[in-house]
Amino acid sequence: MATPAQIEEQVQLERDQIRKGILKLKTNTQQLEERDYASATVYGASSIRAVLPAVVEKIEATRSRLARGSNGPAFREIKTYLDELETLALATIALKLTFDRVFSVKPKQALVPNVTGGIGRAIQDELQMRYYENTAPGLLNCIKQKYWHSSMGTQQKVRSTATLINRTDVKPWKTWPNTINIKLGGWLLDCIMEVSGWFTVNTQLQQGKTVNFVVPTDQFMAIKQDIMQESELFAPLAWPMLIEPNDWSKDRCGGYLLNEVMKGHEMVRRGNPSLIQGETPFEFLNKIQKVGYRLNPFVVEVAEHLLQQQIAVGKFVPIVEMPLPPKPVDIADNYDSRKDYRRKAAEVNNINSQAFRRSCRTRMTMEAVQRFKDRERFFIPWSFDYRGRAYPIPAFLTPQDTDFGKSLLQFADESFIHDGDQEWVAFQVATTYGLDKEPMHKRMEWVNHNHDLISRIATDPIGNLCEWEAASEPWCFLAACEEYYACFIDCSRSFTCLPIAVDATCSGLQVLAGLARDRSTARLVNVLPGEKPQDAYRVIAEESKPHIPERLLEHWDRKAVKRTVMTVPYNAKPISNRGYIKEALKEKGVEVDKDELTVIVKAVREAMDRIVPGPMRVMKWIEIEVAAAIKRGATFLQWETPSGFVVHQKLNKYKTKQIELQLLGRCAMKIGEETDVVDVNHHKNATAPNLIHSLDASLLHLSAIRFDAPLALIHDSVLCRATDMGVLSSIVRETYMHLFAEQDYLKDWAKQIGALTEPPIVGDLAPESVIESTYFFC
Repeated sequence: MATPAQIEEQVQLERDQIRKGILKLKTNTQQLEERDYASATVYGASSIRAVLPAVVEKIEATRSRLARGSNGPAFREIKTYLDELETLALATIALKLTFDRVFSVKPKQALVPNVTGGIGRAIQDELQMRYYENTAPGLLNCIKQKYWHSSMGTQQKVRSTATLINRTDVKPWKTWPNTINIKLGGWLLDCIMEVSGWFTVNTQLQQGKTVNFVVPTDQFMAIKQDIMQESELFAPLAWPMLIEPNDWSKDRCGGYLLNEVMKGHEMVRRGNPSLIQGETPFEFLNKIQKVGYRLNPFVVEVAEHLLQQQIAVGKFVPIVEMPLPPKPVDIADNYDSRKDYRRKAAEVNNINSQAFRRSCRTRMTMEAVQRFKDRERFFIPWSFDYRGRAYPIPAFLTPQDTDFGKSLLQFADESFIHDGDQEWVAFQVATTYGLDKEPMHKRMEWVNHNHDLISRIATDPIGNLCEWEAASEPWCFLAACEEYYACFIDCSRSFTCLPIAVDATCSGLQVLAGLARDRSTARLVNVLPGEKPQDAYRVIAEESKPHIPERLLEHWDRKAVKRTVMTVPYNAKPISNRGYIKEALKEKGVEVDKDELTVIVKAVREAMDRIVPGPMRVMKWIEIEVAAAIKRGATFLQWETPSGFVVHQKLNKYKTKQIELQLLGRCAMKIGEETDVVDVNHHKNATAPNLIHSLDASLLHLSAIRFDAPLALIHDSVLCRATDMGVLSSIVRETYMHLFAEQDYLKDWAKQIGALTEPPIVGDLAPESVIESTYFFC
């Protein structure tokens, strides 16, 4: 029970989260306005989304004037190009430029000629890139990959591209006069002003001259204020807590103490708030929230040193600041020197800007480290997604962070080591090094043969950086080496608090094997006992080999089929299978054409029909029954899992339009709203994956409430101390047995959705055999 002083300290921390969140919102808004990117602010993006459909409709209605040529010969000159630019693209570009210029902190940007000319220039830039896309697609793609950076502005990208393409024999783009840019921009600005009422022209007298500015109206300023005030309600940062989070209940929101921090953090994300969940999900969530954590001082010290030295390792990416080149002595008088210096300085600024962006997560993680590194214990508030999977509410210092983020965590409660615990710490060492597919005895042998390596890393991680940075999970490997060294080589520590992670083997196929009672699939995914871990990917690759083009046989292995086999249980379709296989073969230096891909995908899916028949039949049956249920009038699907979590799946169609723009960032602009029409295809594709996720979540709900030691979760993976792994492994296996041996959940689920046919259960699996499986969770 927290003391009044601890509660007050947590309240102060949450108030700090509120202040810092609002400050961050305001700072980001100000920085975007200073960089002429007001369209990317909270108020800009929200407003553009809201008014975009009306502007599109207005442009469509008035564009006929341009088609008739009533705007004069200048517009007839560019009509050919404008016909190639969609109305949605015109509206999007015009709105973006209007917000960028009008809300810029630089007053001259809002001058009418600058706003209208900027809109026209941006449209010409987009058309210029599309012209290059049509005339020299390969060259343009090469330039994008080699010369475009996220830190480059739009104009810099256009200039760089034009300069490089003009050095080739590609016919140059014919640039429009600025008068045309202004006329075209003026036409679009009129459309925006007319339909929105958000902007007007204000005439001012400056130095004896009359100048016109585009300014926001009082109507829009009121809208902007409302948007920013509402955004501040959801701005508080989400950090771990200094005391146990509030319990969730049917009548009370859990998590943080202050309502201002909990806004936007519901117990079930994207769920139906009117649903009442069962008692077990509440018990589960409240239990994992009471697990205490602390930071690993060894990892923190290494990270702080590498941060200072600007050395990146894996997901740890500090800012690497390159100095600007020295200015030449003749920069003021020598044009060539000045031009060369500006080019070199621009390259350095681009590199630094990219480094700053890449380091964002590391910087934010290290900020959280500074706040919590002296704490003996902190806690993590959790919530569910709508399938029942648990997710931490904070974004940093959680078990579901990156490899670096995870390595920072220890359980706050230590456990004294007993006989047999060494194997589980060794398991963590070998697994994070990259031996996750090897049998247990191979992992143990590797650790026993590499005590010198582990000792060097644990005693001098900086001097032996090259020894651990190439590991599969370098930071978690580093933490595991230190724990193993201290506990079992140096024997300077007799307790452990390192989280050891064990994963399900192809959890989608494990769940489907249990639902279908399919013995052959169960054996393939380690539900049944075996001397070594089974490899479903290798078996399916071998089964499909006779039907693969002969020239590819030497490259055909488990890696080639892994992503396809992994995603088919989640209803991945042949079109995505093609992409995964093409990418896997490309990594081996092999290119395949579309006809070969058709043959390969067919071979793999037919191999899966033979090797994992139960799961494939169940997924097909689910699609048929879901389509039938919606055809009978169902507007949503809903089912209760064995743990009492209620899944509500409501998927309706949206009215959408989408446009890909060349220049405005990664710009797939959408406008649309949800309709009352049920999206049958979405339901058919989503139901099997959501059922699997809800059942692997239910498995962990039921396991966690029986487990009386610190526990963390990453989707279908569980983490605990080495001293508790034997107990946890038994509980997980027993729970799987109860789910699929003591009840026939697939038949129960069929009744819940009103299925008209019996599910295709193979029936030759006795799930209780999982009790003896070494590699079920490993």
